[in-house]
Amino acid sequence: MGQLMAAALGTVGYSVAFVVDAREPKELFGATYAASWDSVDVAKVDVVIDFSSPEGVVASAKWCADHGKGLVVGTTGLSSEQRQVVEDAAKRTGVVIAANYSVGAVLSEKFAAIAAPYFDRVEIIELHHDKKVDAPSGTSIAAAKGIAQARVAAGMPEIDDPTARHTLSGARGADTIGGIKIHSVRLPGLTAHQEILFGGPGEGLTIRHDSFDRLSFVKGVALAVDAVDATPRLLDGIESLIQ
Repeated sequence: MGQLMAAALGTVGYSVAFVVDAREPKELFGATYAASWDSVDVAKVDVVIDFSSPEGVVASAKWCADHGKGLVVGTTGLSSEQRQVVEDAAKRTGVVIAANYSVGAVLSEKFAAIAAPYFDRVEIIELHHDKKVDAPSGTSIAAAKGIAQARVAAGMPEIDDPTARHTLSGARGADTIGGIKIHSVRLPGLTAHQEILFGGPGEGLTIRHDSFDRLSFVKGVALAVDAVDATPRLLDGIESLIQ
């Protein structure tokens, strides 16, 4: 994903100054390679975009906080301690962190929160490529949180699982906030896909979003890059950037 951003952002008006990686990529897309943050020229950087690993995000957050550079994080799977490092950095510089930078995915979450109070039950199926190391996806967790908050605001109870017998352990998916189930699929050939399924008496509603190519994330990343600077603040998600 980081490689794609380095390639794609250069085609939409941004200049990629450095690619920071422990191993030098085959293609730098006009950028300078840096094996660590110690090799980066601070004066040539305005914003750091991190789609690496949770450990990489920690290093990026500390560097950005120390040097007053904005940070855009797209890495998921952070532990609570790693997330805290990002939040601490936001006290010293601007940070945008989002589970998904696809505008369509963010809109689907917004539509789901609108629909949530009108249906008795909801479950989420997220489908990704087989190289994704974390499950469930950050996007599905964010969607579940938004739906649960909308249900609470409407005075609705947590969802109870009616299934009393499980022939196979885990068949009903993972429990998240508010009793919302998430089911994770990992297959080659997929990119990033999600279905939010609502059910009520006599009807159902499915909200589906598909990212067929990682280029779908570029527009959202560009919105975040334009919005972030050294002013200390934490922007969790890009919904507020979509007008």
